[in-house]
Amino acid sequence: MSIKSMTGFGAGSAGANDVRISIELSSVNRKQLEVVLRLPSPLASLELRLQKIIQSALSRGRVSGTIQLEVPAEEVSVKVDQKRAAAVIETLRDSALKLKLQDDLSASMLLKIPGLLNVESAKQNPEKFFQGLEKALNAALKKLLAMRAQEGRALADDLKARLDLLEAMLEQIKTAAPAVLSRHRKKMVRGVEALGLKNASVDERVLKEIALFGEKSDIAEEVTRLTSHIKQFRARLRSAEPVGRELDFLVQEFLREINTIGSKANDLEITRQVVAFKTELERIREQVQNVE
Repeated sequence: MSIKSMTGFGAGSAGANDVRISIELSSVNRKQLEVVLRLPSPLASLELRLQKIIQSALSRGRVSGTIQLEVPAEEVSVKVDQKRAAAVIETLRDSALKLKLQDDLSASMLLKIPGLLNVESAKQNPEKFFQGLEKALNAALKKLLAMRAQEGRALADDLKARLDLLEAMLEQIKTAAPAVLSRHRKKMVRGVEALGLKNASVDERVLKEIALFGEKSDIAEEVTRLTSHIKQFRARLRSAEPVGRELDFLVQEFLREINTIGSKANDLEITRQVVAFKTELERIREQVQNVE
């Protein structure tokens, strides 16, 4: 099993009472689940029921759906608003006369006047179409989910590779950390002895300062927590359940711990690894935004 992406596309169709129903669904990343459907007017009353079907299958993402109804030609009627057409034509001809323009109005002009042409299908009970709608929607959903799963596997592979990089950087930080205190001890002792204090390496005041520095620069707890977070992150990549929010939270925890290490570092090599860690972490954060 693996995580799922929020990006996908699916299409489905079905027949119902001499009518062909076609549905296309597409989804992109979004923090919450948002479903927006465009339905022909005869099916508008079924929108809420269709949304519930989609909501039962998905948990996050913005889902856009387009539903088309193909009805037999004999069930379609075309009507022209004669009064409005006459008023518009009269106004246009009057304006053309006053402006000394050629009167080139034709019947085709009627098609260019908004709202003048009304195409209607025979009145039918929308419930007659629901079974076909549900079948087409489920077919589109199945393909959408398959694509989201495929995208999720690609995301998981990419995130695993990036976690390997984080682990390698963390290992280098762990390796470099013990030498920091040792170098600071030698530097402090040399500095104090240069000022005339003999046997500085056993002087109680110097030892206190070294101990205080060691306490302030100790990153063992942060390294342990980061190691645990990486392990948790890997485990969630194997989950079939929506884990996008959890992964986003873990990325924030990664950032908090690595920032603390950076502030404690007092070492050029560790600082370099912290910068590289944060750069890779930003790439992970961007990928996680696409996880359901």
